[in-house]
Amino acid sequence: MERIYFDHAATTPLDREVFEKMTPYFCDVYGNADSPHALGRKAMAAVDSARDKIAALIHAKNNEIYFTSGGTEADNWALFGGAYAKKAEGKTRVVLSAIEHHAVLSAAERLERDGFEVVYLPVNEQGVVEEDALQNAIDRNTALVALMYANNETGAIQPVQRACALAHERGALFFTDAVQAAPYMRLDVRELGVDMLSFSGHKFYGPKGVGVLYIRGGVKVQKFVGGGEQERGMRGGTVNVPAIVGIAAAYEKAVQNMEQNNEKIRVLVQRFMQELAPLSGVTVNGDRQNALPSVLNLRFDGVENTAFLYAMDLQGVCLAAGSACASASVKPSHVLTAMGLDERQAKESVRFSFGKNNTTEEIVQGARFAVETARRLR
Repeated sequence: MERIYFDHAATTPLDREVFEKMTPYFCDVYGNADSPHALGRKAMAAVDSARDKIAALIHAKNNEIYFTSGGTEADNWALFGGAYAKKAEGKTRVVLSAIEHHAVLSAAERLERDGFEVVYLPVNEQGVVEEDALQNAIDRNTALVALMYANNETGAIQPVQRACALAHERGALFFTDAVQAAPYMRLDVRELGVDMLSFSGHKFYGPKGVGVLYIRGGVKVQKFVGGGEQERGMRGGTVNVPAIVGIAAAYEKAVQNMEQNNEKIRVLVQRFMQELAPLSGVTVNGDRQNALPSVLNLRFDGVENTAFLYAMDLQGVCLAAGSACASASVKPSHVLTAMGLDERQAKESVRFSFGKNNTTEEIVQGARFAVETARRLR
C-alpha cells in the first residue's frame, strides 16, 4: 500500500542529495574531529565548513553556532544555561508561553522545582501571545523569556521580535525555539535580536539526531553537557560529523528553495480545504493568515481524534493529533486548551502537516479518505 504522508511537522524524510553528502563521513572520512592526525583534521574541516554555512544563512558569526543532538537538547540548554547564568545576577523569574514545545515546558518544570518562578503566558483564540501579556509578565527580576517562533501544532507565528525587545528593555535574556519555523521562515538573528535560537535537522529533510543552538556573542550561558572540550568547551561529546554535514546541507537547500516550497504547499493546502468542503462540522483551529503554510489543525465535530487517526492509518494516511513528543498521551493538547478549546473539542482535533514532496493526487485522495472517515465515525 502506497502511504500518504501528512505528518511533516513531526519529521521529514531525509533528502537523498543530503544523504549523499553525508555518506563519505560514515566510512571514509571516519576520524574523530578532535584528533590531531590527517583523518581527524579532515573531519574537523567538514564540521567547520558546516558551521560557517549555517552561520551565514542565519546572519550569525561562526563562533555563535553550537551543534547539539537535536532540538530538545538545544531547548534544554537554552533554558537551563540561560536561567542559571542569570540566577548568578539575582534574577529568578522565567517567562514562557503556555504553548511551548514539551522540551521547553519540561525544562521549565525543573527550573520551578529548583526555585525559579515560572510564568506561563496565555494566548488568544488564534493561539498567539498578545503584547499586554508580555508587558505584564516581564519584570526586572526576569532572567529569561522563551517564546517559540511558530507553534508546532497550529503553525501560529508568534511576535518574537517585539517580545525580544521587551525582554531586553528589562534586562532579561531572550530565547526562541525556531524548530518548526526554520523550514518555512527566513531566520535572521541580527534582525530578530535574539540571544539564543534553536532548530533541528529532521524538520527540513535533514538527518535526525542533530540540532543547532545559536548563542549570541557576549551572552553568558552555562554549559549543559560536561565531558570533553568539544564545541569550544561548551558541549562535551564526540562530534557527530555526518549529521553535522547533513544539517548544513539540508538547511542550505531549505533556504534556497523556501519560497518555491512554501508556494507549492499553500496551493496544496488550499486544494485540500476545497476537497473537504462537502463535509460539515469542520473548523480550523487558529488563524491561517498568521501561520506557517504547512500546518493545518482541524476540528471534526463529533469525531474522536484517536479513532480518526487509526482509521486513516489503516487507509495509508499518516497524521497526528499534535506534537509527536506527546503522541502517546491521552490528555488533550495543551496548545488547543490554552487557546480556549474545551477537552472534547481538543480531542476532536487533528493536525495535518504537508511537505514539499506531497502531490495533488495525494491531497485529493487524503481529503476523500478524511471525509469518508469522519462521516463513518459520526
